[in-house]
Amino acid sequence: MATRSLRISKVVSEAEWLEARKGLLQKEKALTRQRDEINRERRALPWLKVEKEYRFETPVGPKTLPELFDGRSQLIVYHFMWRKDLDNGCVGCSFLSDHLDGANLHLPHNDVTLVAVSRAPLATLEAYKQRMGWKFPWVSSEGSDFNFDYHVSFTKETLATGKVYYNYELVDASIEELSGISVFYKDESGEIFHTYSSYGRGNEEVLGTYMYLDLVPKGRSENGPNFNLTDWVRHHDKYDDEGGYVEVTGGYVPPKISGDCCSKYT
Repeated sequence: MATRSLRISKVVSEAEWLEARKGLLQKEKALTRQRDEINRERRALPWLKVEKEYRFETPVGPKTLPELFDGRSQLIVYHFMWRKDLDNGCVGCSFLSDHLDGANLHLPHNDVTLVAVSRAPLATLEAYKQRMGWKFPWVSSEGSDFNFDYHVSFTKETLATGKVYYNYELVDASIEELSGISVFYKDESGEIFHTYSSYGRGNEEVLGTYMYLDLVPKGRSENGPNFNLTDWVRHHDKYDDEGGYVEVTGGYVPPKISGDCCSKYT
């Protein structure tokens, strides 16, 4: 993949560099304090009781939403976009999911269970999980209202209207699956509460790769054509595929291969 050249910034003396760095440090500290305040406000949001019963297919059989907590009181669900039209996982969701196993080394020790949920057959998810080398729990919500109720799946009838409800507003319809993160709490009586959901760029909060890229001179290098992660991110086993690309909705398009009389996709 081609790399973007970078115009060298102003070169100064050590004293000038230190002055500039300390000036930025004050803004970084202010941002940290603002983040702390936003986190406090997030935890103080009112809760919504989950009245509906949901069932999921898991490798050990059907489970309800309370059973997904796995004995803990807090549950984070990553709504993973399964692209049925491409029979593949969304590239952006796969990018985020590459970060889940590291977090899951620690979250269970702080009363948090983290699972991915997709509206696709369990066998399909299991095969993709094996291909990608992931270990985190991934369950199927196919046949359930779960994805629709949490506004990451859309019916054909809704898509036909041209608008879908996503990230707390009506937006132009594009594809039938989008991504998100939802958080739930289970109290001592077993009642379940929906405490938080985020969508769109809100999911960047858990993308460690972005946090590293934001430190380096070239940044995220998302300079077109789509000006987002589809400009450069690939499934981690597809970076060496010359000619493959990611379309604007996050689907990977493999390189064409030529046959004797026709071309086809791998």
